[in-house]
Amino acid sequence: MNQSFEFREVTHFTAGAVGDPGERVFYLQVGDATSVVAVKLEKQQVKALAQFLKGVLEDLPSPTKTAQPVELQQPALSEWTVGQIAVGIDEAASQIIVVIEELVELDEAAELDNDLDISTGFLDDDEVGARIRAHVDVESAANFIATSDALMNRGRPPCRLCGQPLNRDGHSCPRLN
Repeated sequence: MNQSFEFREVTHFTAGAVGDPGERVFYLQVGDATSVVAVKLEKQQVKALAQFLKGVLEDLPSPTKTAQPVELQQPALSEWTVGQIAVGIDEAASQIIVVIEELVELDEAAELDNDLDISTGFLDDDEVGARIRAHVDVESAANFIATSDALMNRGRPPCRLCGQPLNRDGHSCPRLN
């Protein structure tokens, strides 16, 4: 099993990509004053987290600073691959709790834990995979949203007919069939 992390005073919370559009590998980095951890995830996970955080920020005090994209710290070496992301709000502290869980294959999970419920396919023990738990302030969340928007704008342009990303050599548009 990979290592889990908890960051109570997050100083670094961002996403980034390495590679050319269409072949990029996306990373999420979380850190505090002493360490930074990177995990690999999908572009759609970055986009979905940013969209969700936009809604969450509506219920919290506004950031005091203008949001700015935050770059990945290099080298971005992935600890593991992200499976699920959960978000909660600590209104008293004006913080967002982001829980990032490792992607664990069902066969691998069953080897790690014999408490697999065959009827549901879920594990009884939720500590099978690694996890990052980060307490993120509103400024860091706003910066993550700005970073995500910048990342999405640097990707491949969408097809004007179907919205799917265009490759350098075009693509087979389903609307032209």
